[in-house]
Amino acid sequence: MSVTRRQFVHISATVAAAVLIEGEGSAAPGTGSPDDDLRALLDAFLNETLDSRPESATSWGLDTGTYAAARARLNDYSSAARTRWVESSKEQLARLNRIDRRKLSANAQVDRDVVGWGLERAVAGGERFLFGEGPYGFGYAPYSPYVFSQLTGPYQSVPDFMSSQHPVHSVEDAQAYVSRLEAFAAALDASTEALHTDAAHGVLAPDFTLDTAMGQLTQLRRPAAAASGLTTSLAQRAVAAGIAGDWAARAAAIVETKIYPAIDRQRAAVQALRAESTHDAGTWKLPDGEEFYAQALAFQTTTSRTPEEVHRFGLEQVKEVTAQLDPLLRAIQLSAGTVADRLDALSRRPDQLFANDDSGRAALLDSLIAQTGAIRAKLPQVFRTLPAAPVEIVRVPPEIQNGAPNGYSRPAALDGSRPGRYYINLKSTADWPKFSLPTLTYHEALPGHQWQFAIAQESKDIPMLRRLTIGPAAYVEGWGLYAEELAEELGMYDGDALGRIGYLQSMLFRSVRLVVDTGIHAERWSRERATDYMVSATALPRARAQSEIDRYCIWPGQACSYKIGQSEWLRLRAAAKKRAGARFDLKAFHEVLLRGPMPLVVLEEVTRQLNVTA
Repeated sequence: MSVTRRQFVHISATVAAAVLIEGEGSAAPGTGSPDDDLRALLDAFLNETLDSRPESATSWGLDTGTYAAARARLNDYSSAARTRWVESSKEQLARLNRIDRRKLSANAQVDRDVVGWGLERAVAGGERFLFGEGPYGFGYAPYSPYVFSQLTGPYQSVPDFMSSQHPVHSVEDAQAYVSRLEAFAAALDASTEALHTDAAHGVLAPDFTLDTAMGQLTQLRRPAAAASGLTTSLAQRAVAAGIAGDWAARAAAIVETKIYPAIDRQRAAVQALRAESTHDAGTWKLPDGEEFYAQALAFQTTTSRTPEEVHRFGLEQVKEVTAQLDPLLRAIQLSAGTVADRLDALSRRPDQLFANDDSGRAALLDSLIAQTGAIRAKLPQVFRTLPAAPVEIVRVPPEIQNGAPNGYSRPAALDGSRPGRYYINLKSTADWPKFSLPTLTYHEALPGHQWQFAIAQESKDIPMLRRLTIGPAAYVEGWGLYAEELAEELGMYDGDALGRIGYLQSMLFRSVRLVVDTGIHAERWSRERATDYMVSATALPRARAQSEIDRYCIWPGQACSYKIGQSEWLRLRAAAKKRAGARFDLKAFHEVLLRGPMPLVVLEEVTRQLNVTA
């Protein structure tokens, strides 16, 4: 997955870019050409909302200069913040609609359409469904229905953010870290308040996800304050940077007297509400739940496909990919049992497993780094734009690994202070047999998410707002799955029969996602039925399949974005090739990435106008 991790054109994820606007000479709306007015308005959106998204400022490495104060603050996780976000989106949409689209250039029309698409859905979903995460979630607002779960809430996101994104290079940075520790206690309490508010309206995550979340809260609370990762992260980095002061003692005091009590309050609230939750996995149980899922699915896929259509498409794809795997498995003397049985046997072979210890995890990460280097050397064959795109491959922090996705990406900071990162969950190396890893690398790193992120960030063709937007899930995750296929076209599996099997297993896995996501939320499948189906179809280890299913319960529709998005990328490439004939140039087609992420319906129009000839 990607994040990152991770995502749709919601203004909130990108407002930190406002720090750059001062140097871009933006005119006030109404003082230039229609294109200039649009650029100025999008810059204004950034400036207006920066204050309420300080974590985004840090994530992009832009919390400096005029906006340096953002480095000492966290987001507002209260119910009131969600209400303000919806109202702000509504007001921004009204201002955007005052710009006459007909007077804009073709490129500016795309910018307006993309931003308008995100704002329209923020308003429509935010006003109709008065529950769930606001703009600070994993990019799925307003269709992330639970403010607290194994994947949502500041208890889950802030410790990782503090460790991996908050810089500690100076005394000022260290002091800002301490201020954020103080703010973390308030964020936890705000999250607890939001949990109570939604529970009063009958909105609680499934009981099994609350159990996992409780376990993660307990793990976060377990160490002595001095040994907490919140304390040691600051202390160790301050020492490494030569920053004088007893930062460990200062941090530990806040953890002990403020953060741990706030965790205790949240644990007590969750424990009390646990009895009100149910084991029902799907969003159909929520107020107006069937319509919620229909809109969530449309939002995540940026198409008009119904849950029933997606379910049927998934079943067809599972059948098709399974048939492709059968002869490949027979060719390596795996012929007994179902395709899933044989994949399971392959995944258990000792030669396919890394040791489940620190040395094995290190060897696994080294293999991913080598795979990234190998594919990078081939990318000039199919891309004109070649960003340097440094990629750091790291494990998901152990303290959140039990509830975290199995893999995700985060873009680099614009100031170069942090490279793009590809996270892999290594709670058990058995989840990652060697034959499955190359295609994961091509999806999350190159030419997948990190490549696409870097090209968009370096683009001069789009406003800063869109340079920083991660994008609609169907575009981003569809590209990630398309990148897996592109690696196959580049010959990365030539002479690697096991790698090719891993590639097809990945395609099978994404096809199964279509079936189980719609099964859970539209067909009213239980958690157990969905898990059984995934295990029987893909041979994933049951623990990993269970984690996947639990994720789909929290982020409805998102799991469908991969295969739907990939099918659209391939369809649009085929259409462009047909139009251009013998002059078709794949490098030219891939220049569309310079136009930034966009809904698939907009992508179709952009690729139709794109010059794709050599």
